[in-house]
Amino acid sequence: MAKALGIVSFAGNHVRADGLRAYRPAGAFSFLGRYRIIDFPLSNMSNSGIDHVQVYIRRQPRSLVEHLGSGRHYNINSKSGKLHLLFTENNLGQDIYNTDIAAYLSNMECIENAPQPYVVIAPSYMIYKQNYDALLNAHIESGADITLLYHSTDNAKERFLNCFTLNLNKQKGVLGLEINQGNAKNKNIFMETYVMKKELFMDIVKEAKNISSMYTLADIIDLACDELDVRGISHKGYFAAANDFHSYFDANLSLIDFKTANSLFQEDWPIYTRTIDSCPTQYFDSSSVKNSVVSNGCRIKGEVENSVLGRGCVIKEGAVVKNCVLLSDVIIGKDVHIENFVVDRNAKITHAKEVIAAESEPGYVKRGDKL
Repeated sequence: MAKALGIVSFAGNHVRADGLRAYRPAGAFSFLGRYRIIDFPLSNMSNSGIDHVQVYIRRQPRSLVEHLGSGRHYNINSKSGKLHLLFTENNLGQDIYNTDIAAYLSNMECIENAPQPYVVIAPSYMIYKQNYDALLNAHIESGADITLLYHSTDNAKERFLNCFTLNLNKQKGVLGLEINQGNAKNKNIFMETYVMKKELFMDIVKEAKNISSMYTLADIIDLACDELDVRGISHKGYFAAANDFHSYFDANLSLIDFKTANSLFQEDWPIYTRTIDSCPTQYFDSSSVKNSVVSNGCRIKGEVENSVLGRGCVIKEGAVVKNCVLLSDVIIGKDVHIENFVVDRNAKITHAKEVIAAESEPGYVKRGDKL
């Protein structure tokens, strides 16, 4: 699909994942042991035939830049395509000015020089599978100015809080956008995925700057619903948004279920990521592993249940890991019981023998910490 430029936008100010975001942007969050969240929008674009992709990065760029590299592991041909990492040049240090609009304006020349007539914009913190080629074709056939992707849910009181929602008429025309404040269970969650002509996109970005320096792309699209033909297309299948810490925790654990995972991971739609060569996981005689996702390179002597383990984790004899998400190279010491926690990479829990949080409020152990 050479007629579309892919844009992966950074997470906005409404995304709050306490602890995790202190070390990396949302797109670089470890997911399901071996992935980063940004792997999903980039794989969607690659599988859809989009081979020119711009990734916008706002803060703590190192881990994301290292993971993305040249983009070759996303099956983006370096001769005919390009993965272009772009940064906002706004140095004011205030979140209200560090918007996606500001980033696009800082890099407007790169957008103008792209030869593709359309843009497909996707967020870096949402996990879903979508054929953007089919989405673009549906947009063109409809004759709409802008097409927005949304997911209908009946649990909006508990999930997707502070995400945008779409107000639709009977013809799937978008009447406006608003924030989900958890006041109704049935909502159309906006997946922050846009399709439009590149020229229109550039005009909208410039108009947003003229109206308010605080405006985001969602803000200006909301305003444009009165003047432009903005339509919604419904998404089917697995969808999660790591817009807060609890959502990140739940999204990881939800994919332990094989049936749920099958709606996201399919043979004809691979999710690409940077591969790391290491030995297979070792399960010792004293180990017990139930209903868990375990990455390679781990050494397990204790008990693991309903958990996600990243690469290189060590679970020592007598340890119990239950309902946890462990990032890479975590060590759980002998006879330690940990439950309902996210443990960031390189952390060691050896002296605290009982580390338990409430299921409704999962806990967090920061990167490289020792307990």
